Amino acid sequence: MGTWDTGPFDNDTAADWCNGLDDAALNERAGMVRDALVRAVDTDDYLEAPEAEEAVAAAALVAAQCPGGDIPSPHYGPEEPLPDLTALRSLALQALDRVVTEPSELLGLWEESEGYPWRSGVERIRHILLPPSEGEQLSLC
Repeated sequence: MGTWDTGPFDNDTAADWCNGLDDAALNERAGMVRDALVRAVDTDDYLEAPEAEEAVAAAALVAAQCPGGDIPSPHYGPEEPLPDLTALRSLALQALDRVVTEPSELLGLWEESEGYPWRSGVERIRHILLPPSEGEQLSLC
């Protein structure tokens, strides 16, 4: 596993996927993010680590555009502009839920190494992707 830290872009697979986003035309990038999320969501059986790593990176990019979202790492995240990805919010939540549900190779790998910081990071992204509650929506007006 070519992983050097717990962040969503801190592994070889996600870094390579982000490079692919940078190389793609602007009008293709949203589709690439959506495809990475769909691959995870549509996997009923064993979810392989590379697909899960791409899904986590894609979900982080969606979350980065939501209120309270973090800016992706400038070192390993995409450097080129991304279109509006907020319409993928629900799909990103579903993908993260799949990544942290057995059978998931990435989940198993992190559990073997006591990956609390990784799991905490995924939960933080998930929290950002959750739609605001009614009370929060009213207070924003």
